[in-house]
Amino acid sequence: MMFRKYKIAAVLLSGLCLGSCQNFDSLEVNPNVAGEDKPVPSDYLLGRISYEIYNGGGVTDGISGNVFEGPWGQIMRWNQYTVSNDSYYGGQNTYNWTNTASTYAILKNVIKMEEQAQKTLGQEKNAYAALGKFFRAYLFVWYTQRVGDIPMTEAGLGLDNLTPVFNTQKEVYAQSLKWLDEANTELAILIPQRGISTAAAISGDIYFNNDLTKWQKVVNAFKMRVLISLSKRATDNADLAVKEKFAEMLSNPAKYPLMSGNEDNMSFRFNANYNQYPLGPASYYNNRTNIGAPYMDLLTKFKDPRVFVVATPAPALLTAGKTVADFSVYKGSNPAQVLPDLSAASTAGAYSFISYARYYKDFVGPEAYTIVGYPELCLNIAEGINRGWAQGSAALYYTKGITASLKNYGVEGQTTVTVGDVAGVTLGTVDVNVAGFLAQPEVAYKGNNADGLKQILEQKYIAFFQNSGWEAFYNQRRTGVPALLEGTGTNATGKIPRRWLYPADQKNFNSENAAKAIQSQYAGQDNLYADMWLVK
Repeated sequence: MMFRKYKIAAVLLSGLCLGSCQNFDSLEVNPNVAGEDKPVPSDYLLGRISYEIYNGGGVTDGISGNVFEGPWGQIMRWNQYTVSNDSYYGGQNTYNWTNTASTYAILKNVIKMEEQAQKTLGQEKNAYAALGKFFRAYLFVWYTQRVGDIPMTEAGLGLDNLTPVFNTQKEVYAQSLKWLDEANTELAILIPQRGISTAAAISGDIYFNNDLTKWQKVVNAFKMRVLISLSKRATDNADLAVKEKFAEMLSNPAKYPLMSGNEDNMSFRFNANYNQYPLGPASYYNNRTNIGAPYMDLLTKFKDPRVFVVATPAPALLTAGKTVADFSVYKGSNPAQVLPDLSAASTAGAYSFISYARYYKDFVGPEAYTIVGYPELCLNIAEGINRGWAQGSAALYYTKGITASLKNYGVEGQTTVTVGDVAGVTLGTVDVNVAGFLAQPEVAYKGNNADGLKQILEQKYIAFFQNSGWEAFYNQRRTGVPALLEGTGTNATGKIPRRWLYPADQKNFNSENAAKAIQSQYAGQDNLYADMWLVK
C-alpha cells in the first residue's frame, strides 16, 4: 500500500514537471522589468534623457564632483551669481572640482531610444532619431567643453570597444554641427507629416508637450550657441565655416527657424510634488546666501530694475538711512574672500540676500529653469553681428535680448516692483520704466566695436542668472567678460580653474588613449589650469 502511494506521487510529480519544470527560465523573468523581450519604449527613454539633461548634463562617477545644474546650486556659486556665507546651510564657494563627469550613460539611452524607435516605427527617419541627433550634439559638446579631446566616433559601443580612441575637440565640434544640421533638416521634413505619419510624432516630451516645431527652434538656437562658442577659432579654422554657417542661419529663417520669444524656451517646469523648486518655503536658509558681487555690480552700474526683483537691500545700508529705490543700497558679496570674513560681514548686514518674496514663497517657484533660451539667442546673434559674421542690426538683437530677460522677471513697460527684506516683509516699492532704463548712455548699444561687444557679453552674463547651467562660466572663460573675482577664498591656488580633469575611469581603463590625448593637448599633464583648443 505504501509502495502504491509513492508510485502515485511519482506519477503526479512527473506530470507536474512535464507541465511546468521545463519553463523555469521563463519564471525568472520579471514582467515589470524591461529586457530583450520587453525593451523600454522610446517615449520613456525620451523623458529620461530630457530629465538627465536638466538634472546635470552628465552622470557622476562618485568622485567627479558633478552637481545639479539647476538654479541655486553649487554651479551658480561657481558662476559667482550667489555667495555662501555659511558652509553648512549655504555650501562652499571654493572651486574645488577635480575629475569631471561624462555623458556616456545618457548617450546609451539615446542610442537605445533611436534603436527602439526604428524597430517600433519601421523607419530609420523618425522624430526620435532627429531628436537623438540633437541630444548627441548636446551631450558631446557638454563633455568636450569640460576637458578637451574626448572619445566620440567609437563611444557608446559597450563591450564591442572598451578602449575608444579620442577625437580632437575640433572633430567633436565639426560632428556636432553636422548632427544639428541633420536634426534641423529631418524635423523640417517630419513636421508637415504630423497626424499623417507615426514617424512624425513623439510622446513623453517634458519640455514642449510633443511639439516638434518648438524642438526645431531649440536645435537651431543651440547651434547658434555652439557657433558663438567657437569665436576664438573662427578665423584660423576655415574648414569649420563658423562665420558662414552663422550668416546662413540668420539669412535663411525659412530653413533655420529660430525662437521668437520666451514661450519657445527649452525650460524645465517645477511642481509642488516631486520636482520642487530648489528653494521653497524655508526662511532659515535665506540669510545663508548673498548675491555675488560680479552680478550685483553690473546691475547697479546699469541701474537695472532686475535688482529690485532678485535681491534685498543690504540691511546695514537701509539702517544708515538709504531707501529701497537707491541702487547703492544693493551690495554684492565677494566670493574670493574666506568664509569667516564673508559670514561676519553678512551678519553685520553689509550684503544683499536673495529676495524671499520671489524665491521662497512656494515649491513651484517664480519661473521655469531655462536650458536653452530666447534672451541668450538674441544676445548670441548680436555678438555674431558685432564680430562681423553677418549683416544685420546688433543693436536690435541686443535690445531684444535684454527686454526678453526683463520679461522673465515680470518687468515690462512701466511697472511697480515690491521690495522685501530677508524674511519677505515688504520694505517699499519702486516704479520702473523699461524704456528709460534702455535709453541710459551706459545701456544703449555703443556700436559694432569693442565697447559694444563688452555690453553684449555683460548683458548675456546678467541674463544667465540662475539658468543655462555652465554657460555663464564658459562665456566668461572664452571672453574674460565680466571679470570674475579670485583670491584666498577661491582655492589653494587663488585661481579659477580653466577645465576639469579627465574622468578616473578613462585614465584607469582607457589609459593608453587618455595618455595620448593629455600629451597632445597639455604636454602630458592633466592640468586644471591649462587652456583647451576651444579657448586658446
